[in-house]
Formats: sequence, structure tokens, C-alpha cells
Amino acid sequence: MEPQHTAETTTQPFTDRINRFVSHPRFTTTILSLILLNAVLLGLETYPAIYQPYQALFHGVDQLLLWIFTLEIILKMIAVRRWYQFFRDPWNLFDLLIITSSHLLADAQFVVVLRILRVLRILRTVSVLPALRRLVKTLLATIPSLGNIGILLGIIFYIFGVMGTILFRDVAPQYFGSLHLSLLSLFQIVTLESWASGIMWPIQAEKPWAWIYFVSFVLVGTFVVLNLFIGVIVNKVEKIAAEEEELEQLREEAKLQDEVRHLRDEILSLKTMVAQQQQTPPEEKNSSDQKDE
Repeated sequence: MEPQHTAETTTQPFTDRINRFVSHPRFTTTILSLILLNAVLLGLETYPAIYQPYQALFHGVDQLLLWIFTLEIILKMIAVRRWYQFFRDPWNLFDLLIITSSHLLADAQFVVVLRILRVLRILRTVSVLPALRRLVKTLLATIPSLGNIGILLGIIFYIFGVMGTILFRDVAPQYFGSLHLSLLSLFQIVTLESWASGIMWPIQAEKPWAWIYFVSFVLVGTFVVLNLFIGVIVNKVEKIAAEEEELEQLREEAKLQDEVRHLRDEILSLKTMVAQQQQTPPEEKNSSDQKDE
């Protein structure tokens, strides 16, 4: 039993040291700086005049960064008390997938796939910065609500698409010649990109009442539905921020409760020691003192 206890006591401080090292702000800043350096190098590789003369240097730095990121993943695995806890975090799985894919396809013939995977390393910035992780979490949480708004927007697109095809098929066949062309034109209109000068005014010259169709679609499709998207996202951001504050308060309360419990245990142990000393007979105390002398 004693060797097992010794092994646990020696392993636990090592895990705690690795955990403190990985959780330190300087470690996070260093990893983020290396990810940004990797992004800069990938951008420079798109310029043949810069990349070709120093191709070996670019490759060497890329391999060095890859192994540094690999070491980071290994340290994060060691930092957890139980190894399976590492795989419960989806961001850890995301980092592991990107780094493992970079190793497996390092000598692959699909150079384009390899370069795409190297570009995906930049996405690890999201897993490093808590603010970006919170933003991605918020966007994923808004998907169910945005789905309902997307259905409403699809219905509006279909109604105006059919109407536009019927009304303007002969006047502007390049925009409203068929249903799918009408939907593409409406998508351009809803983005407010050259919809008036490029689409509405040429049709307006042939049919003076055409402005009613376009203005009504812009009002409904852009200013109403898209504002619903923004409202749902903002509402979800505020809700998740409030939940995270509540969780942080619960964590702080749990830490305080652990500290209070630890202090109680120490006080009880001290009381037990004092009680044992008070219950010791005087003869035993004298004999123990004589033995000490």
C-alpha cells in the first residue's frame, strides 16, 4: 500500500505542475503568437518571389511549428488528472484532429489537401482565445432559432421569386428568366449590392410600377428578416454571457466551500490531538519526559 501511495503523491504534483504551466497566460500567449506566425508564413508562401528562394527555410519552420503544436497537445493530455477528460472538451478534439492530420498527410501526394490542412491550423486561434470560443459557442447555440427564421426567409424568397418570374420574365430574362435566376437576383437584392442601378432601374424604364415589387421585397427581406437574425444573435449572446457569469460564481462558491471544508478538517484534527493530550495520564507524560531526557 505504501508504494502505491508514494506513486500517487509523486505523480500528482507533476500533473499539477504541468497543469499550471499549460494554464499560464504566458504559455497561451506564446502558442497564440506561434499560430499567428504560422498564418504569416502561409500568406508569404502565396508569393512565389518570396517563397521560391527560401523554400527549405519555410519547410523547416513549418515542421518546427508543427512539432511545437504537437508538444502542446501532449502537455495538455498530461495536465488532466485522467486522460479521458482531455477528449471530453470538443476544442481539444478539434486541435488534435488538425495536428494529427498534418502529421498523417505530411508526405502525401495531395499537396493541395496538405496546404488546406496547414491553413486550417489558423483556426486554432479560436480554441486558444476564450472570447472567440464564447463567440463560436454563441453562434452554434443560435442555429435552432436561426433555422426557423431561415424557413420564413425561404418562403418570402419563393413567393417573390415566382412573382418576379411571372412579372419580369420578358423584360429582364437575364435576371428573371426562370425561378432559379429570380432567386439569385433576389439574393443580390437582399444584400443591397447594386440592386437599384443594376436591376431595378432598367426594369423600371419598361414597367414604371416595378418599384413597388423591389421596394416591398427590400423592406420585408432586408430590414425585417435580417434584423430578426441580428436580434436572435444578440439575445443569445446576452443569455450565454449571463450563464457564464453564473457558472463562474458557482465555481468561486465551490472553491470557498472546499477551503472551508479543509479548514474544518484541520480544526477537527487539532481538537482531536488536544483531546488526546489532555486524556494522557500524568504518569505516561512523566515517563515520556524522562525518556526524552
